[in-house]
Amino acid sequence: MFLLPLLLLPAAPVLAQFAGAGRGGPSEVGVVSLEQADAPYLVTLPGRAVAHDQTEIRPRVEGIVEEILFPAGGRVAAGELLFRLDSETYEVALIAAEASLASAEATRTAAQATVDRYTRLNGVGVTQSDLDGATASLAQAEAGVKSAEASLRSARLNLERTEIRSPIDGIADLAQVSEGTLVTANQSAALTSVTRIDPIFVDVQESSARMLRIRKRWEEGSLTRLDEMQIDLQLETGDAYEGPGRLVSPRAEVSTTTGTVDFRIEFDNPDRVILPGQFLRVTMSLGTTRAILVPQRATSRGSDGSLTAFIARDGKAEQVVLSASGSWRNAWIVTDGVAAGDLLIVDGLRSLRAGAEVKAIPVTIDENGLVRDTPAATE
Repeated sequence: MFLLPLLLLPAAPVLAQFAGAGRGGPSEVGVVSLEQADAPYLVTLPGRAVAHDQTEIRPRVEGIVEEILFPAGGRVAAGELLFRLDSETYEVALIAAEASLASAEATRTAAQATVDRYTRLNGVGVTQSDLDGATASLAQAEAGVKSAEASLRSARLNLERTEIRSPIDGIADLAQVSEGTLVTANQSAALTSVTRIDPIFVDVQESSARMLRIRKRWEEGSLTRLDEMQIDLQLETGDAYEGPGRLVSPRAEVSTTTGTVDFRIEFDNPDRVILPGQFLRVTMSLGTTRAILVPQRATSRGSDGSLTAFIARDGKAEQVVLSASGSWRNAWIVTDGVAAGDLLIVDGLRSLRAGAEVKAIPVTIDENGLVRDTPAATE
């Protein structure tokens, strides 16, 4: 079977083998007999890269920016210090809150002692009214302690918030402020942003109609479903991205405007090759099907964009229009236009025209490219 060797080896012209043939007779052309083979059913969709996480960094307290502690464009870890604000005011507020708590606790201690004493002396120089008053004072002192504790906690939080840290692992953007800038709590302008792009998402859309057709083929058995979907990515340069994708989740609804379903695919991105906003191409292998693989080197595009090839039939070159569901390695996955047993012309195509008389020479592939299989012509 010629298919896999033909697809794996680089194209190597062998027109020299047939040089001179056709002078005064039919042109010799190299042919291979087409056969059906198992081929992946591939769907290629345009997609756009989306950050896995992105957060804008804003201050939660007011203060002067004292230090900027991260390199723009550098990696930062969750919890890493990005900015430090002037903390003197908040340090003083913390000391005052600690003192207020100490005072409230002393008041509570005194109130508790009074209640204990009045309880022992109740009815002996101390009235019930006196005890009730002391008990109320103790409750008020308890509330004062809780209020002081809350104030102390707030003061500690405010002091901690003078150190602004990254909430996620990611890449830090440029700082939008400089040292010495006054910032305010929850201001609208972000100090910077941190974006997580490893892993990264690529969002694609698929036609709901095609999804139904694929499902029907699965049910009919004309398309064999894979245990695990294979997802590959093509970069803006056309180069293949190293590393498979993982389907995260499809949306549970069809867009009423486009008739498509959104899919989100995740790729590992340790070297930051993929950046948010890039337009990419995602190829998903949805199963295997029986198809004819036509080497791309034997095809061309017509002026209308149609995919064409030549076959040798009854001693003449016949141009056929192919319908392809996709490509695999160096071949088109052809669903219509040729049949098993057709002799596909793969060499001698340079000046070939439809209807030209040809002499079909069977060829195979070896490490040097196309070679003459037998000197005998194939009818």
